Amino acid sequence: MNESPKTNVVKCPEPFVPLFSEAEKLMESFFSDMKRDPAQGDIRISGVRYLLMRTDSLAIELHEELRKTFGEAGARQIRYKMAKACGIRDAKMFAERLKVEDPTMRLALGPVHFAHVGWASVEIFPESAPQPNEEYFLAYDHPFSFEAAAFLDNDMKSEDPVCVMNSGYSAGWCEISFGIELKAEELTCRARGDDQCIFVMAHPSNFDKLVNEFKEKRGLS
Repeated sequence: MNESPKTNVVKCPEPFVPLFSEAEKLMESFFSDMKRDPAQGDIRISGVRYLLMRTDSLAIELHEELRKTFGEAGARQIRYKMAKACGIRDAKMFAERLKVEDPTMRLALGPVHFAHVGWASVEIFPESAPQPNEEYFLAYDHPFSFEAAAFLDNDMKSEDPVCVMNSGYSAGWCEISFGIELKAEELTCRARGDDQCIFVMAHPSNFDKLVNEFKEKRGLS
């Protein structure tokens, strides 16, 4: 008797379970082959070179250095775009490497890779309706976001959501997977004192409408 599909990495509504279950199997196979060679300064996973960095460096120090030159808004925009570029590049590589053509599976690989490399775990909310058009909408939580954790681990608190790179990376991955322009934004953040790091993602032309509907349904200000 075949077992029912289940997920160990991504939390999601029942209809998405088979999709993410298969994505987890693909990524588990990829990450099962890791080699570290300090003598060469080289870390490879299934032959692909990776880089380990301290989360504080990206979440706090990088932002502070950028803020000194570009201001708060500029620093956030640069980090968002950096992460989005990484998400786009990574999504392309995995689609080619794993020979995945289906857009929904390409998208599903993103949260799994995201968790394996330490950005955050992911929970997809039932309001989500990912589709390859301007009605695309994704709502999700990033428990254990590295950016929020960096603030909390250093007893710091922010007046605004801090998970800018989390937003950018996920938007980039999903954008290239579905072939439509997308943007993501964090609505609530643990570094601000909220219970969760809740994000929304949508096409820019429909972003405000869909996000406002979600916020009203969830009772978010």
